[in-house]
Amino acid sequence: MIIDIVRLMLFPSLMAFAAASDLLTMRISNRISLLLVAGFVVLAAAGGMNLNDVLLHLGAGCTVLVLAFSCFAMGWMGGGDAKMAAAIALWFGFPHLLEFLIYASLFGGALTLLLLEFRRWPLPYMFAGQGWLLRLHHKETGIPYGIALALGALMVYPETPWIKMVDLSRFIAG
Repeated sequence: MIIDIVRLMLFPSLMAFAAASDLLTMRISNRISLLLVAGFVVLAAAGGMNLNDVLLHLGAGCTVLVLAFSCFAMGWMGGGDAKMAAAIALWFGFPHLLEFLIYASLFGGALTLLLLEFRRWPLPYMFAGQGWLLRLHHKETGIPYGIALALGALMVYPETPWIKMVDLSRFIAG
């Protein structure tokens, strides 16, 4: 039952924390990516994931890491976003990778358009004391893409084997 609680709570909690952190500070701590990797290792071992599947998940993570760091090198994405995207890909493997990338792209596009529009208008005076909002409103500030990555990941996570192997009836029938 403990392992099921970890399957249900760890990944979504880290996604929520990463999104909030990126929104408020424009940074995603390396600890989040490291916790995602560690969580994957623990749950893969506890769930009996075979070596071939582990290697495929690792391949998905490495593929996204290379692509995301290419985007980072071109200034299109932050380093924290790149590491987080790779850690998410590690959890999803190739079977859910495309779906995640599509959702993250759609949410990222919507977030970008929303922030561009938000930045066109002056910030109301009553919000001028909010440092995180001033930073978000500044035209030179990037896009907190961790929000889009987290939303995309949360859209896909319920469809993954991580959730499908949880016996939800134990939590409902009490």
